[in-house]
Amino acid sequence: MNDSKSNMPKVVAIGGGTGLSTMLRGLKKKSIDLTAIVTVADNGGGSGTLRQELGMLPPGDVRNCIQALSNAEPTLTALLGYRFAEGSLKGQSLGNLILAALNGMYENFDEAVVTLSKVLAITGRVLPVTNENVQLCAEFTDAREIVGECEIAEYKKGSDARIRRVWLSPEKPKPVEACLQALAEADLIVLGPGSLYTSVLPNLLVEGIPEAIHASKAMKLYNMNLMTQDGETEAYSAADHIRALFDHGGEGLFDRVLINNLPIPDEMLPSYAAEGAYPTVVSEEELHTLGVRPSYAPIARWEAGLIRHNPDALADAIMALYYSEGADRVRGR
Repeated sequence: MNDSKSNMPKVVAIGGGTGLSTMLRGLKKKSIDLTAIVTVADNGGGSGTLRQELGMLPPGDVRNCIQALSNAEPTLTALLGYRFAEGSLKGQSLGNLILAALNGMYENFDEAVVTLSKVLAITGRVLPVTNENVQLCAEFTDAREIVGECEIAEYKKGSDARIRRVWLSPEKPKPVEACLQALAEADLIVLGPGSLYTSVLPNLLVEGIPEAIHASKAMKLYNMNLMTQDGETEAYSAADHIRALFDHGGEGLFDRVLINNLPIPDEMLPSYAAEGAYPTVVSEEELHTLGVRPSYAPIARWEAGLIRHNPDALADAIMALYYSEGADRVRGR
């Protein structure tokens, strides 16, 4: 490692889905040593088809992160996200198929990911949290147990029951060793944003991952979701999100939470409300009771009817918080 990189703060981002890749697009522009740890529990869409037909890990979330961090020719990067519109490949992205081919060439999925990352000259690195073929399972408050990420979301949409707990099958799969090393060396660990039960929490169900986060001397931050999510977190407050993370990853998993304070226009809300999704309600009293301190920043944006995190504003807020509070604490460890 060269001197300039060795002096950079080491940042580990944990999650999956569009939330993680959105954040990575902003963080890649910062002078940091960046590692993304990505869930592999997805069983829907093109990823689910490849998983079922080839017995491989779902490539979609990993591919999104590689795209977000790519420094290759824009056309080549765009090709990764190209989806076939017809025929037997309908719904598949070219990037998923390339990862499927590389997976067939190498012994483990993480080796395939490293190879594609090199081809696309990505900033930082992307790591699947485990190489084991896992399924996400959930127990609901009505005592029903459901297997499969997509099946969990579908059951939740048709039920008033809340998710009580989630786990992986097989339970406590072995982590990719590089994930544990990255967490041990981190100066800043960031969880989310992203779907609570299907993007963030599955990473905490892999053996050794929550223990490595707790043991780390890094500053630990959770990015609060902007909205509740149909099929996962209807009527969840900010504190409910954090309780779920602590229930699965241990009390005190992190002690800071970053929350959007940019008002969302009223005209953006009806389409979300029709699906039971609303802006996440924050009670500072509840957060302090949980031992978590909130920080606020204007980190939202909206376009094409969608409310999303702003990649650049989110990255700015994360690093500003680190340099104002976390850097001195980490350097003094």
